[in-house]
Amino acid sequence: SIMKNCIGKELSKIPMPVNFNEPLSMLQRLTEDLEYHELLDRAAKCENSLEQLCYVAAFTVSSYSTTVFRTSKPFNPLLGETFELDRLEENGYRSLCEQVSHHPPAAAHHAESKNGWTLRQEIKITSKFRGKYLSIMPLGSIHCIFHATGHHYTWKKVTTTVHNIIVGKLWIDQSGEIDIVNHKTGDKCNLKFVPYSYFSRDVARKVTGEVTDPSGKVHFALLGTWDEKMDCFKVQPVVGENGGDARQRGHEAEESRVMLWKRNPLPKNAENMYYFSELALTLNAWESGTAPTDSRLRPDQRLMENGRWDEANAEKQRLEEKQRLSRKKREAEAMKATEDGTPYDPYKALWFERKKDPVTKELTHIYRGGYWECKEKQDWTSCPDIF
Repeated sequence: SIMKNCIGKELSKIPMPVNFNEPLSMLQRLTEDLEYHELLDRAAKCENSLEQLCYVAAFTVSSYSTTVFRTSKPFNPLLGETFELDRLEENGYRSLCEQVSHHPPAAAHHAESKNGWTLRQEIKITSKFRGKYLSIMPLGSIHCIFHATGHHYTWKKVTTTVHNIIVGKLWIDQSGEIDIVNHKTGDKCNLKFVPYSYFSRDVARKVTGEVTDPSGKVHFALLGTWDEKMDCFKVQPVVGENGGDARQRGHEAEESRVMLWKRNPLPKNAENMYYFSELALTLNAWESGTAPTDSRLRPDQRLMENGRWDEANAEKQRLEEKQRLSRKKREAEAMKATEDGTPYDPYKALWFERKKDPVTKELTHIYRGGYWECKEKQDWTSCPDIF
């Protein structure tokens, strides 16, 4: 009955009970993109930029593998909420996310690895609810930079669709195209996510791709599914009958097949744990020393994880009301400032700075630094009180 009232509306503005949620926030969900970080470690070691692009493409696809059965929605983070994941010792990377805008909801993410790469993104989620299905369109670019070569890749995410919202069993599909561009060399990879069709004989959740150099010549073909694995084939042009280039024949390509990525199996009893992966299961585990704005400390999410539904719903209302009051206060200050002519700064993120991206020319939030230094000193005086 809640969903029926939402048809055609922008879903981020509708207060939903926690009963639709999984016990993770959108910031933690964004951090899950790093589950297959070793693909970027491998890409950083590639000497050939076109091979590197194959691994970046596999990494792009791998971020969808956790979504197949995950039909619950993550918590919409509060403005100023953060989530850190420090895996420097185990995996060589650490990651920080911050909710930088509330309407539209937007999160900035910065991860860097001592294995030679930096990943950053700002994702705004827009959604459209059409009754039978819900479409989720993430806007914003993802950047991956390799330190040794300066190769700088960007791409955007595809549309996620949740089907059977009102009647039937929920299921999820990804569809659309992704263009990954290497801004230094001009190499490109075009990935196509084929939408599921009841009538098609094709493999479900199929992804195909081509890696091309700046002249448009295809060097690698990619094939796989977004929930299982991705392979790549080297494309050797074969001289065609009338002297022109023809593509290599299938059985010859088979010899050059390389498996780029394979999904980690889900943990035992995953169906009783929101279908979380091994990584997702650890994300909400309490850690000492994180910022007071960290998602792990979010009370409604913790109550819900512990199965205390009514308390969680009451707590969610309290947090949203608190967020509303601080917005009203900011708006009142803005009004006052404009009256007496003092320049007024609207909401500013704490760890990220809004500026024009030098590569994509979009306005985006880029990490300004300082978080890990504050953590070391345990100096969180600049953090807002959001919980």
